[in-house]
Amino acid sequence: MNKKIVLLAGLGDSTTFMYNGLKDEFNISNVIIEASSSRKKLLKRRLKRLGLVTVFGQLLFQVLYVPLLRKLSLKRIHDIKNSYHLDGTAVDNEKVIRVTSVNSDLCLQTLKQLNPDVIIVNGTGIISKKVLNSIDATFINTHAGITPNYRGVHGGYWALANDDKANCGVTVHLVDPGIDTGGILYQALIEPTKQDNFTTYTYLQIGEGIQLMKKAINSYLDGNLKTQESTTNKSALWYHPTLWYYLSKRLFKGVK
Repeated sequence: MNKKIVLLAGLGDSTTFMYNGLKDEFNISNVIIEASSSRKKLLKRRLKRLGLVTVFGQLLFQVLYVPLLRKLSLKRIHDIKNSYHLDGTAVDNEKVIRVTSVNSDLCLQTLKQLNPDVIIVNGTGIISKKVLNSIDATFINTHAGITPNYRGVHGGYWALANDDKANCGVTVHLVDPGIDTGGILYQALIEPTKQDNFTTYTYLQIGEGIQLMKKAINSYLDGNLKTQESTTNKSALWYHPTLWYYLSKRLFKGVK
């Protein structure tokens, strides 16, 4: 019996990598792409949650330092993409459905109309309980970090910054209304080299994550999709580092 698979994703390279990494083995009927979130709204939420000083430091890092790091890392990024066969070819236009938000009425109606069995989630905002409960489908997400230790963003970097290489990796998990709190399906570690840094860890994670997603989909199709217990009872939500935090870790700990 054929199962219908839909990719529910945000804008960005990781979405094209995920689609192209899966399309030859699985028939992805449609790709629903969420528009970029309002920067103003994101900034307001961050200010409320983290405070002015921290958010200012995060912005300095993202605006001033990350572009420089990425520019200096182009060769390493190219090498990682070749190693994992990460394909940035645009998704077939006839498969794409664009929505303003994964929680919008249009997205909800589209999911009901498509009625997929499996929804691969990649790079979206937090999906509401209303959407998750709207159809009888299994939502599976790739997270750039080992959960529950490193929920949120930049899990690979934070593991290294915390001298926790044993939890520097990627997780494929079921989706629930929380932030990266769904049942763990598969996890894998990455092994950064001296050439890697904040801007390249995610490429290693998406490369490993695509392989884990293949395993998860095949397990679902075989009727053997099972969650696994976490090896730790630690759980933390991580955000973007500030410029001064990043520089201190780089200078004193060598974490790039």
